[in-house]
Amino acid sequence: MKKSIFEISKMDCPSEENLIRMKLEGISSIVHLDFDISNRKLDVYHEEDSEKIEKSILELNLGGKKLSTVETNQKDFNETNHQRKLLWVVLTINFSFFLIEMTTGFLSKSMGLIADSLDMLADSFVYGISLFAVGGTLMRKKKIAKLAGYFQIVLALIGFVEVLRRFIGTEKLPDFYTMIIISIFALIANGMCLYILQKSKSKQEAHMKASMIFTSNDVIINLGIITAGLMVHWLGSNKPDLIIGTIVFVLVIQGAFRILKLSK
Repeated sequence: MKKSIFEISKMDCPSEENLIRMKLEGISSIVHLDFDISNRKLDVYHEEDSEKIEKSILELNLGGKKLSTVETNQKDFNETNHQRKLLWVVLTINFSFFLIEMTTGFLSKSMGLIADSLDMLADSFVYGISLFAVGGTLMRKKKIAKLAGYFQIVLALIGFVEVLRRFIGTEKLPDFYTMIIISIFALIANGMCLYILQKSKSKQEAHMKASMIFTSNDVIINLGIITAGLMVHWLGSNKPDLIIGTIVFVLVIQGAFRILKLSK
């Protein structure tokens, strides 16, 4: 058996991990995948040459690069239903915060919170694709991925239209207090998700939690919304909220195209 080590520079959270798992699922020579999100590394255990694996990883445009391929005698891979249960936990957290941020976003008139709720929904799509299609055919998973990707793009485009309307019009200022409080809770939730999934693969020291949190783009988004809330209060303008909302909608659309690539 061979072990190929890949560096995935844009693998910031478990969402990218699940995209990679789905992309590589159809390659029969792969025996096991071992992800190290905090160090952005992937170990692929396989029987044949790694060219097909490397090509598939590169097609995702996540900054993948093969570092080495070595022979290995490892055969015992402790795969249990425990990881599946933890994926359900993370899916529940993400979808719950999608509902919370979408609701509070509308009530507080914050496009930043609404946009971040769609980012949470995007992560939920990826986890859901992996879980709900387990045991199904690869074609079934691709169909689900296509539906999820297009639905995500439609929601983001609607968001862009609303941002444009608020830029042009005289919309009431968003509630900066709600923006900050909800984003702090979302920040904690994202950290929990990263920690839970990383812990499922190997026991980690407590200090790993902090390093994992700050490697996530989701956390950067949460901090951006908190900053936008402070700027809204300081400047007395809704422009900071609209700017961060636009940025997040762009990220949501980028994530949607990644999902759509899996349907090809």
